[in-house]
Amino acid sequence: MVRHIVLFDFKDENKQGNIQKAKEMLEGLIDKVPTLKSIEVGVNFSKEDRAMDLSIITSFDDEAGLNEYATHPEHLRVVEFIKTVVTSSKVSDYYI
Repeated sequence: MVRHIVLFDFKDENKQGNIQKAKEMLEGLIDKVPTLKSIEVGVNFSKEDRAMDLSIITSFDDEAGLNEYATHPEHLRVVEFIKTVVTSSKVSDYYI
């Protein structure tokens, strides 16, 4: 099994609204991307300077499943929106 984790830092403009929209869009992928086995989307509450605004933890059977997710049209639609509202992101992919 493969885990794919992404952390996002959002722009200040309409920050809470954009975080909520991204959360809903990401959670909606579970019914649209067959290789996506699970997704957890969390909105940060930490006040630390190093905290990121939104995190996702996703699971796939294998790297091929992750690669299919990465290029799936529904995922790309979400990515297109997120790219317009974030300042940065970090990713970690690993086997479990």
